[in-house]
Amino acid sequence: MHSVPIIAAILKFADQLRFRQLFLLTGTLFLLDLVIPDMIPFADELILGLLTLLFAAWRKPKQEQNAIEDKSGN
Repeated sequence: MHSVPIIAAILKFADQLRFRQLFLLTGTLFLLDLVIPDMIPFADELILGLLTLLFAAWRKPKQEQNAIEDKSGN
């Protein structure tokens, strides 16, 4: 997946979040990166991965999202 294991672990965790939580996480990380550059190592790569997950979650039809939530027990 990624050459940096911590980024892969964070993105795997973020893949389980709902759209709203993922949006807030991505926005917060982006704002922190703007205010304090390079505070978090690999923040730029992490933001790109989170944006990818965010857009993927945005494009899922509601029926598919409901089926996924039903399978996971939420």
